[in-house]
Amino acid sequence: MASGKLLGICGSLRAGSYNRKLLREAVRIYDPSEYVEADLRLPLYDGDLEEGEGIPASVQALSDQIAGADAVVISGPEYNKGLSGVLKNALDWVSRTKGSPWRDKPIAIMAATGGRAGGERTQWTLRLCLTPFRPRLLTGPEVLVGNCSGQFDEGGRLINERYEAVLTELMEELRKDVERV
Repeated sequence: MASGKLLGICGSLRAGSYNRKLLREAVRIYDPSEYVEADLRLPLYDGDLEEGEGIPASVQALSDQIAGADAVVISGPEYNKGLSGVLKNALDWVSRTKGSPWRDKPIAIMAATGGRAGGERTQWTLRLCLTPFRPRLLTGPEVLVGNCSGQFDEGGRLINERYEAVLTELMEELRKDVERV
């Protein structure tokens, strides 16, 4: 059942990222009528750049994608016990744009990591970083895919039934949140 416009944000730039695979599984399950995957290849946030040249076009495009989406799904790796610099940089840049694109936006977050904890600290720090923007951040269920290299088949599909079940539940919760408005 197709439902609305979904924006996917992957906190890893690597094309073969397990978080990108997890994100695409979430999209498959959610089945949006339209899907856009954000490009986080943004310049590093620099106040001098912002003052001298304004908001970069790539940052404004991301802000516009967030504002135009009915919901956002974010999947991020855990780097050194926190969210990736790529994802934090994107949050910092978007916070400098006009219009509060995150405000009241339904957001589901998830993580896939090589360790057994599956990105608990990534999710914790991401929640902390998103809080000032006042989105409608789903509190659960938590999708924490640990030992991620063994959790996907060659086509990028989740092979662990437990992870697929919790991801399905999270996408159902996201759909309910979008439809409640």
